[in-house]
Amino acid sequence: MEEEPTDIIVLGAIKKGAKKFDKIRSKTGIDPAELNQILEKLEERGFIKVEKKKGFLGGEKIELKVTEKGDNELQQRIHEMEQKWNQMLQMYKLGDKKKLEEFMGNNKSDFAMMMFFGVMNMMMFSSMFSMIGASMNDYVPPDQVPPGADNQMSDADPGNNGMDGSDSGDYGGGLGGGLDGGIGDIGF
Repeated sequence: MEEEPTDIIVLGAIKKGAKKFDKIRSKTGIDPAELNQILEKLEERGFIKVEKKKGFLGGEKIELKVTEKGDNELQQRIHEMEQKWNQMLQMYKLGDKKKLEEFMGNNKSDFAMMMFFGVMNMMMFSSMFSMIGASMNDYVPPDQVPPGADNQMSDADPGNNGMDGSDSGDYGGGLGGGLDGGIGDIGF
């Protein structure tokens, strides 16, 4: 079963350091009820785990971490997005308007993920829309554009999305292990 684009965006937000529900919600712009369902699904699939720690004043502190299985899924999906972006670039450079338009139409669901992870260059993406005589809203509904994606992507390098493992030491990847508690146990 393949994960939905929003599932992968949530997984990426956690990997990038959003370990608490509110932080994930602010980074992704996903409705709280939908986010709760996504987190439960990711935990069931073994992609994230819940860690309970002692807080500063003795209270309980809850954090979400990406498991090794989740990290592998994320890396695979990012690799697939990079391949699709490179195919789009090639069609654009060859001036193949018809193939580009068809390819973009068939891959609409991946654009929000590509923006979130910095796989695409927004300037180039805009040029592609101009070439096929369309607007971004024809392919990416405004509610699917991750918060701040246009700012993050304006100078993105499609060859380096920052998620290649070279600087992921602070993101909790490769944790593995069993789950201590359920998402339902932490009051989301």
